[in-house]
Amino acid sequence: MGMRGQLLLVDTRPEGVDGVPRPKEFTVALSAGDRSKLKKVVSSGRHPARMITRARVLLALDETQGPAPDRRVVAERLGVSESTVYLVAKAFTTRAGRVEDVIGRKKRATPPVEPKVTGEVEARVIALACGQPPPGRARWTLRLLERQVAVTEGIPPMDHSTIGRVLKRGRLNLT
Repeated sequence: MGMRGQLLLVDTRPEGVDGVPRPKEFTVALSAGDRSKLKKVVSSGRHPARMITRARVLLALDETQGPAPDRRVVAERLGVSESTVYLVAKAFTTRAGRVEDVIGRKKRATPPVEPKVTGEVEARVIALACGQPPPGRARWTLRLLERQVAVTEGIPPMDHSTIGRVLKRGRLNLT
């Protein structure tokens, strides 16, 4: 029985459905330099787990040391799914064998949330803090700046702690 009481059927035959071995769709051939880089990633333990797993998969699929075992066998040996093995091999061939691109994370083109404080907003807040404080006040406080920012056009409303971080980044002291 599989997980949650469901019956799990696994095809353990190394051949395909019709009895003929499946041809390898994506082959991995590592250079000596790539192989040594991957061995260093796997043995050092100073990299993210996903990167180490992908490096182990690439090392197991390397055909320069002889024929690589089937995807299913590699998946069982490494404790990953067959689809992981397939996707790593596919990534290796589609990225023209660039090992760093296969095992590393892809950088996001844009951040998940646009930052509230852009360079222009930061400059306007600093300019406001450098200006004259309201009548009856000797200097600006973060709370006063928060109220002033809320009524100023073109500056999104910010909390006093955010204003404090902006001023600290700009190396501005209110005293």
